[in-house]
Amino acid sequence: MTYKKRITALVLLDSVIVLAAIYLSYLTFIPDFQIFKMSMLLVTSLTLLLCHHLFAFLYKLYNKSWQYASVGELVTIIKVVTFSVVGAALLQNLVYHNKFVRVLMITWMLHVLLIAGSRFSVRIFRDGYMISRNNLNRTLIIGAGASGTMVVRQLLHNTDVDLKPVAFIDDDPAKYKLDIMGIPVVGDSRRISATVEKYKIDNIVIAIPSMRKKELNHIFEECLKTNAKTQILPKLEDLMTGKITVNHFREVQVEDLLGREPVELDIDMISEYITDKTVLVTGAGGSIGSEICRQVALFSPRKIVLVGHGENSIYEIDMELRYKYSFEIVPVIGDIQDRMRMFEVMEKYKPDVVYHAAAHKHVPMMEFNPKEAVKNNIFGTRNVAEAAATFGVHTFVLISSDKAVNPPNIMGATKRFAEMIIQQLEQVSSTKFVAVRFGNVLGSNGSVIPLFKKQIQSGGPVTVTHPEMTRYFMTISEASRLVIQSGALTRGGEIFVLDMGEPVKILDLAYNLIRLSGYSLDEIGIEYSGIRPGEKMFEELLNESEIHVEQVFPKIHIGKACLINAEVLSGLLESLLEMSEVELRDTVIRIANNQFEAALSVAN
Repeated sequence: MTYKKRITALVLLDSVIVLAAIYLSYLTFIPDFQIFKMSMLLVTSLTLLLCHHLFAFLYKLYNKSWQYASVGELVTIIKVVTFSVVGAALLQNLVYHNKFVRVLMITWMLHVLLIAGSRFSVRIFRDGYMISRNNLNRTLIIGAGASGTMVVRQLLHNTDVDLKPVAFIDDDPAKYKLDIMGIPVVGDSRRISATVEKYKIDNIVIAIPSMRKKELNHIFEECLKTNAKTQILPKLEDLMTGKITVNHFREVQVEDLLGREPVELDIDMISEYITDKTVLVTGAGGSIGSEICRQVALFSPRKIVLVGHGENSIYEIDMELRYKYSFEIVPVIGDIQDRMRMFEVMEKYKPDVVYHAAAHKHVPMMEFNPKEAVKNNIFGTRNVAEAAATFGVHTFVLISSDKAVNPPNIMGATKRFAEMIIQQLEQVSSTKFVAVRFGNVLGSNGSVIPLFKKQIQSGGPVTVTHPEMTRYFMTISEASRLVIQSGALTRGGEIFVLDMGEPVKILDLAYNLIRLSGYSLDEIGIEYSGIRPGEKMFEELLNESEIHVEQVFPKIHIGKACLINAEVLSGLLESLLEMSEVELRDTVIRIANNQFEAALSVAN
């Protein structure tokens, strides 16, 4: 039905209701029509009718969606009817000065009853239809708070979804056995399995967006004991901004189960050094570099310079940012190993802040290509850092790795060497140099999770190097935000490290991914492939000599690596690329572990 037809139908319906209400009232109180003038009834009726339509349009009574009617709509009806009857009563009393004004009280009651009844019958019919549908998936809602109630309301009101709420689970004992919107609270999280069986549940929706991750792990474990499909609401900020609808339920992701809470950052501090500044990001097309660009863009820089050697990846992040933002974005194709190119870029754009994310990062791959790791991670870093110092960059942030601590592999060793280079430059430059260390990043290019997902999709098995292998994990967005925060915190020369909570067993990660993909361990299987070249069983974030007990920011620690003598460092850099692959690897690893004398003897 079109808008005009709908309005016309409601106006005609209300006209009939208004006239019926006043005539029934007069018939009830004054059965003998001869004791009053018909003209008075006519004038009162017309006045009430006009007042009703006037206030109905004023309060947008005809614009309400009555299939979702609730208390708010009832209040609107009462306002419209009350003002209409008061208007008619005032006119009748002024014109006729009679005692029949009291009759309008009955008119008011009949008016409210008939108008409300005509509107809420639509809601009653619709709710009855929704409840009676037998083709819906019976749904258990975990959490009977504000979010859970919102979910139930949307499920009951939306005919486009196939979910039917039948029960709540909530750990608050005060809610036990209550009915919320007609849905019973049947127990706490210990009763999930029993409830799924008793109520024949098809779907479970976890509707507690503020839940801590350890609690979510517990609930998810209980849900996995059932055959019901488990989904979860988006983040709390999405609910607060009104983005949540029933179509926003998502599958539980491995990020939800990592057991660590996000770090809240100092937005004002970050804004001071990024807003209206020129920011340059190397490796801007990579998973970390591109996310740094997205996070930086939120602070309204004057310009972002996207540097990378892969034209496709730079094109993608360039187009993404241009679509969303109006500030200047400059895509630059260039290799950090090309020293002249890096100096040209720094001289041309004169950035205020540089985030150096370009690097070779695959541990086993670099074990087979140690010279490439040295050329890119050491000499490439030196090129970018010295160019930044030469052209007066204010802040330079190096993306490092937990693998730089006591490294047995060339990738970690080159990252530690890169830290030493920028710390040495910090001593002789006006640029503030800082390194940021964090663990594995979920979902980044080459990380273990995409590999596991591919293995699961192909039917398994999932390959794990060792049952006791552990790693620290964080999300791409959190890692990028830490990098940006570190630039605001630095005074120069620090190594910032995030308190990443407890390390995660790779075996547990594989097991969770298998279950989240809807398979059992028997269906996919797990095989142990053995520790790969250069891998450590456990990663560290700080060396014992680097640890500072205090935090410079909530969940952010600071450490300082020992500085290598500038002359030794310069001499080693000159000699590195003249060495054989084996000599090169051994020398860089010794340097990274602060074994300077041994490294110097090899170089000589």
